[in-house]
Amino acid sequence: MKPHQQTIALATTVIIVITAIVLPRIWAVEHQSAFARPATLVTATPQPAAAPAVPADTPAPVARVLDRAAVFLQYADPYQLYLRSGSAEVVDARDGTVIYSKDADVQRPIASLTKLMTAVVLLDANLPMDRLITIRRADRDTFRGSSSRLPFGTVLTRYDMLHVALAASDNRAAAALARTYPGGKAAFVRAMNAKAQSLGMTNTRYVDSTGLYNGDESTAADLAKLVRAAAHYPLLRKFTTTGLFSVADRRTGRVIRFLNTDLLVRNRTWRIRLSKTGYTSNAGQCLTMDTVIAGRPVIIVLMDGWGWDARFADARRVRHWILLTDRRIPDYFSERLASARN
Repeated sequence: MKPHQQTIALATTVIIVITAIVLPRIWAVEHQSAFARPATLVTATPQPAAAPAVPADTPAPVARVLDRAAVFLQYADPYQLYLRSGSAEVVDARDGTVIYSKDADVQRPIASLTKLMTAVVLLDANLPMDRLITIRRADRDTFRGSSSRLPFGTVLTRYDMLHVALAASDNRAAAALARTYPGGKAAFVRAMNAKAQSLGMTNTRYVDSTGLYNGDESTAADLAKLVRAAAHYPLLRKFTTTGLFSVADRRTGRVIRFLNTDLLVRNRTWRIRLSKTGYTSNAGQCLTMDTVIAGRPVIIVLMDGWGWDARFADARRVRHWILLTDRRIPDYFSERLASARN
């Protein structure tokens, strides 16, 4: 390469680097000036009377706009979010603030979203997870005739059975877990309803551990409470976000492979911490997730969606809406730049 060509190439590289560093900061300042700063940022937070005095030289904590659901709501336009789901609710996972709602108090069938409560009740019972459980004919689905990859006679540990019930949404596994609960299925269903009441899920009713029956009903608002509670169980977070896994039949040694029914857990652009899908002809396409979008932990509940990709398409719409809203908040880009530097 000739000397003058090298000089031009070097100058071009320098200009590109400077542009990449400086323009986002200029854009952020211009963007900020277009909005009135939220009152929550200019009003000092009152200190409790008993709080110790803070030394004058102590630096004030950085007020992160993006971490405040109340600020998000000032810039969120719910009419820009069109969902195909019949009911939906999006909640800030930290404080429970609802940032989007659509018919969230309408009671609907919930299909396999039921299995999330099945798992919570099972773990609350502190039963031995290494106990071997056999799939019986009593565990088959006689109501809808759904299939299962667990033949009669399959023997799994309770640990593996719960994994299959959650990630693969297997109905026989969920039925076997309820059947082998102390007191049997009837006691298990009573425990499910009692847990729902303790979580404040006043519009929720369970009649089965699988979700196959229309009697398993809830609302988007109630399910958001369940997801928030379930997220405190590390095993549920692990099981519901496993994309591909296998279990071994303890009787025959046969390895059975499963895929997670939530396609989004295998998508690296999503940061999903807990998930559960559901579908029946009455409930439609359903999805619950605890995920992080643009640094904001949110709970997404979608019910009664129609169409093959309805629930996942709606989840993507929610994600896009949150990203667009965050970018309208003053200091968004400057905070992102500061976070990248740190």
